[in-house]
Amino acid sequence: MENRSEDYKGIWTLGEMREGEIHAVSYELLAWGKDLADKLGVELGSIIIGHNVKDKAKELIYRGADKVYVIYNPALKDFRADPYSKILTSLIDEYKPEIFIASATTIGRTLMPICAVKLQTGLTADCTGLDIDINERLLIQTRPAIGGNIMATIKTPTSRPQMSTVRPKSKGPLPIDESRKGEIIVKEFGGEYLASRVKRVDFLREETVGAPIQDADIIVSCGKGLKDGKNLRIINELAELLGGSVGASRKAVDLGWISYSHQVGLSGKSVSPRLYIACGISGAVQHLAGMSSAETVIAINSDPEADIFRAADFGVVGDIFEVIPLFIQKLKERTKE
Repeated sequence: MENRSEDYKGIWTLGEMREGEIHAVSYELLAWGKDLADKLGVELGSIIIGHNVKDKAKELIYRGADKVYVIYNPALKDFRADPYSKILTSLIDEYKPEIFIASATTIGRTLMPICAVKLQTGLTADCTGLDIDINERLLIQTRPAIGGNIMATIKTPTSRPQMSTVRPKSKGPLPIDESRKGEIIVKEFGGEYLASRVKRVDFLREETVGAPIQDADIIVSCGKGLKDGKNLRIINELAELLGGSVGASRKAVDLGWISYSHQVGLSGKSVSPRLYIACGISGAVQHLAGMSSAETVIAINSDPEADIFRAADFGVVGDIFEVIPLFIQKLKERTKE
């Protein structure tokens, strides 16, 4: 596939639909895309795929998109990687954006590698920063590397489009501007584009405290220091009082105390909450890499030499079974005032 950089122009973002609504990460991506598009002097486009999505397109224009590409069909109601990736690669071949970014969600992390392989281009995953090298007209992609110990700067000098996934909550969305005007482009796909080897059987929502950890503003995480799965109740109670979600280290998941969907780290999920409370977590580099972009970190550990304290803004050296109940008591007292 011939892939000449001079044929490509414009910035694209991938909009995500969840239960018939545009997910907040779509607006965060537009904020990233707007910065890049302004520096390059090009238009910003966004793509939404699904069913009954056409009426949602204006919301993306109000948040910064100049063009919105809408693909809708009853067969696209539920996300499946094969039809979505075939549609995306076809659109990219037709319109040739020079940069295409998605969020590092389950959808973004599934789709973007497939598209990158089909398009024979590069992909930088889980970025925390994006910028433009104006002289070379290249996307500067920044992401943690080597367990979060360094920040790597990556460029894609020859192949197009330049593709990245960006950590959710790494940038705030632009304010709504209902006076903005833009173009809505409806594209139709059928036949082989809609064919899939996957059939959706059912969707079972996990019963858990708070939002999914990748979407949470506050996370209370537990580690091996919890000692037993039955002690998870104090973590759940603290998270619920704070209006947050429950996270965990890999060890807590491996021991069967909590499901994998709560795991924070290189082999779990990367999170970017406003507040991260690490309870009985030693602070392995793999775990730190998953929560390094948290705004404020509070660590509670009985070992004053635990590595988690090096990443903490506030540290409490003490037994979590003494400290956490005190936190809970104080929070309950404040709610009564």
